[in-house]
Amino acid sequence: MAFNNIEREMKELFALVGDGFVGATDALLSGDQVAAKTLIERDRLIDTLYRQLLGTAQAMLKEQRLSLEDINYLITVLRLIPELERSGDLAEHIAQRALIGVSREMSPRSRGIIQEMSDVGTQMWRLATDAFCDKNDQLASTLDSLDDELDDLHLSLIADIVTGSISIPTVIEMAMLARFYERFGDHAVNISRACAQFAQP
Repeated sequence: MAFNNIEREMKELFALVGDGFVGATDALLSGDQVAAKTLIERDRLIDTLYRQLLGTAQAMLKEQRLSLEDINYLITVLRLIPELERSGDLAEHIAQRALIGVSREMSPRSRGIIQEMSDVGTQMWRLATDAFCDKNDQLASTLDSLDDELDDLHLSLIADIVTGSISIPTVIEMAMLARFYERFGDHAVNISRACAQFAQP
């Protein structure tokens, strides 16, 4: 029963982070401060679930009668949940930029690149979720390719920022946004690699 609860809560955590990431981009580009505030508040739920999972997995590892497979599973969970929590923080950071109206000074090109980065990041997160839920070790190479695409978009966004005419404070905020999206992809890759190692016999 305890393992079933961990699996259920892990899937919930994946879903919360993924939905938060998509919602944060929507709030950023639309300037929806109400939605941004809701997403920022919801990060507390992610943090609570993270701490709960951490405590449960650590407690279960102290049990005497665990199979090697069970031990490996719990170790994988303990490796994954910090990645999930940090990914949730990145979605929160994006939502915070919606509160200060960063999108008002964005060029149409920058807006388009950010949407592309969000789309690629969302695709990567779905694959990372599949890697965990299906114990699929065949997705890491696909995620690596998408991560390269996200890195290219990161550079394109930086190039558009530095050649534009936006204010210095907005330049700084947008450079941080570019980094948040790039880091989100990195966490998805890390998750898929950890799941691939667990899936191997």
